[in-house]
This record gives sequence, C-alpha cells and structure tokens, in this order.
Amino acid sequence: MAAHVCAVVSSQWLENAVKTNVVGAKLRVLDCSFFHPGAKRNPRAEFAQKHIPGASFFDIDECCDRSSKFDHMLPSSDFFSQVVGDLGIGNDTHVVVYDTSDSGSFSAPRVWWMFRVFGHDSVSVLDGGMKNWEADGHPVSSQYKKPESREFRATLNASWVKSYEDVLENIKTKKVQVVDGRSAGRFKGTDPEPREDILPGHFPGAINMPFTTFLDPSGKHLGTEDLAKLFKDAGVDLTRPLWASCGSGVTACHIILAAHRLGHPGVALYDGSWVEWFQRTSPENIISEGEGKKI
Repeated sequence: MAAHVCAVVSSQWLENAVKTNVVGAKLRVLDCSFFHPGAKRNPRAEFAQKHIPGASFFDIDECCDRSSKFDHMLPSSDFFSQVVGDLGIGNDTHVVVYDTSDSGSFSAPRVWWMFRVFGHDSVSVLDGGMKNWEADGHPVSSQYKKPESREFRATLNASWVKSYEDVLENIKTKKVQVVDGRSAGRFKGTDPEPREDILPGHFPGAINMPFTTFLDPSGKHLGTEDLAKLFKDAGVDLTRPLWASCGSGVTACHIILAAHRLGHPGVALYDGSWVEWFQRTSPENIISEGEGKKI
C-alpha cells in the first residue's frame, strides 16, 4: 500500500505529476463523471473530446451490481477488481478521481468512496474538478491510450454499506444520525426528483446537508474549519455513529469525504438511498411538504 495520501489534492499538484510523467502504474487519474438523465450530457463522449492528460474513464453506471433494479449499486469485490485492474490500477497505485460537473465536484467522491470501501486507501479527489483544472489553465487532451492491465484485489468493508432494513430499524432505535446530501427542496418535498417515478421528501429523523454546501463558490472543497462548522450548525455530532444518504448513493459521498477529512473515516453509506426508500417503504415513512406517496 502506498504511503498516506491526502483525500483532496490540488490541480497544481496533479499538473506537476502530469508534467513529470508520474502518471502510470503508480499514479492513475480517473474521470468519474456521471449526470442525471435530465442533464442531457454524455460523460463518455465528453471524455473522448477532452480530459486530463493520461486519464481513463470510470463509468459509475457500468461498474455496479447489474443484478439490482436500482441504479449503480455497489458491485461485487470481484467485479470491481476486474474493472479497475483493466484501468491499469494495482493495489500499490495512487488513484486521483475527478469529474466534469458544473459544481466542480459531483460524482468523484462516490468513486473515492468505492475505492475505500474495497480496501484501497490510496485515493484522492481532485480539488475543484475539471472545472477548476481548466480555469487554472492546466492542459487537456483528447488522446487516450489504454493502460496495461494490472491485478487488483478488492476486499469489501461491509460495515460501511447500509441497507433499507438498516435504515428502517434505525428509525425505531434512533441510534445513528443519518444525513441526506440532496438539495433542500428535494429533501423538503417541494422540488422534483430527477427521476420521473420518484417523488421528493425524506425519511423520519434525517438531517439535510446539501452536498453543494461542502464546496466553495468556485467548486473547491471547503477547508476543515468550515467543514467542522457546517456539521456543528446542522446538529451533527461526528463522534457519534453517522450514515449518509442522497438520491441514489452518489452525492452522499461528499458527506463521507467531509467527515473523513475531519478525522472520522467510518461514515457508512445507505447505497440504495432515496430511490430505493421511496419505492419500498410505506407512506408513513415519507415526510414531505409536497405530494406524498399514495398507498
């Protein structure tokens, strides 16, 4: 395993690595862009047009449990090992993830979390993503050379993944704080969900911390002092058990990343998140200021 790495690295740090040809077996860069259908953006096509030099594309919708009816649920250890091994990543590789969202960071923390839940700690998120990489004048490329495959062995930390049943039980016991990373409107039930068959709202006891609040106006990740204040103001005690949720398990990983940077690496993810919850639960477990779930 590589030496301790920062959870967030700067574009200047990464450009130095690109310039000095460090990108390779010991350092891999992944474009992890993902968008909701309504965004009408094709991240794979955008990657083909331009990406950080030496980067490969990591597809959240492909590297998943394909037997699940829910979107991009966590894949098996074997499948994850195969996908990342094919991207030239071994257990000694430092992985840097980024995405091309307008917010600066959207889906990259999900892939950061995936590596960590599969036992790979040597992974960092590029601060500010492609948005800031370009704004800072760093180079982009349309060239892609598939890396030589390497062996990767994943070991799942199952305690970091929570199920529908876990959340249902926690509503009764109230032992764990659950933070939801969706926008305030979706959480309250006043703004629509991006998926047509899902109504907005939240489950009992959830605390709302929209993922965008973890970023500054330019799209870079907040410093630790500001992050600590965010959690405190939301009434979240990081010394107590904490789970994260969102729409489909992507932006919740911003909560996990923020807690990790504050010295609390064990925040678990409700992988099915609101999409699974809405489809499976009974109406009394949906709190909404808008239209509720019909019985």
